[in-house]
Amino acid sequence: MLLSGIIIAKNSEGLLEDCIKSLSFCDEIIVVDADSIDGTVTLAKKLGARVVKGDGSNFARQRIIGRDEAKGEWLLYVDTDERISTELKDDIATTIRKPLKEIVAYRLHRQNFYLGNNPWPKKEWLERLFLKSALITWEGRVHETAKVNGSIGELSGLLFHYTHRDLTSMLNKTIEWSSIEAQLRIDAKHPQMTWWRFFRVMLTAFSDSYFKQKGWKAGTVGIIESIYQAFSMFITYARLWEAQQGKDKK
Repeated sequence: MLLSGIIIAKNSEGLLEDCIKSLSFCDEIIVVDADSIDGTVTLAKKLGARVVKGDGSNFARQRIIGRDEAKGEWLLYVDTDERISTELKDDIATTIRKPLKEIVAYRLHRQNFYLGNNPWPKKEWLERLFLKSALITWEGRVHETAKVNGSIGELSGLLFHYTHRDLTSMLNKTIEWSSIEAQLRIDAKHPQMTWWRFFRVMLTAFSDSYFKQKGWKAGTVGIIESIYQAFSMFITYARLWEAQQGKDKK
């Protein structure tokens, strides 16, 4: 078996079908499910994927489970809100059939779309294709990164990422993950929160999104997304402040 497609999922019934279809060129598709309570598992099995139990509180652990379960020589990781473009599919297929000896992993060029089909001006590179034998581990409860034994290359073609599809999903994501983000900062011994730190982190988040990533080029979507990034950072640090207050009272 040459290529395993690995999807980490949680309550993703509305996104999963298109994601699995975009991986139809893989020899097997594995869905690592984190205790979904909707129809994710049933749909995944119906579409021919193999479902394994994951860990919803730890993204790195999810990806490691997928690696351990996969039978393919190469591993392709895709999230439920991502899609493989035709150009990227062709590039992956060609690359793994005639791999370069020194390259054991590849970065994919990801195009983000916000609030529908609105492309974000700045693209990003993510390591998502790995020779299984060279993938040592994944690290990080969120914003996880891979450790590999060897050199990393880059592929052409785009990985489409339909994130922040609407305001409801954006807010739900912030509510769900801000507590985890806050706890990570507590574990890292973050300094005590004071009033001025809120303005600093919010301004940094807005500036990064609107100016550094050139969100201004996206028009109205750009200003909405950039303000949302500042808001999301505020919620995370407000949770951090709340946790620090509770800790001080003990």
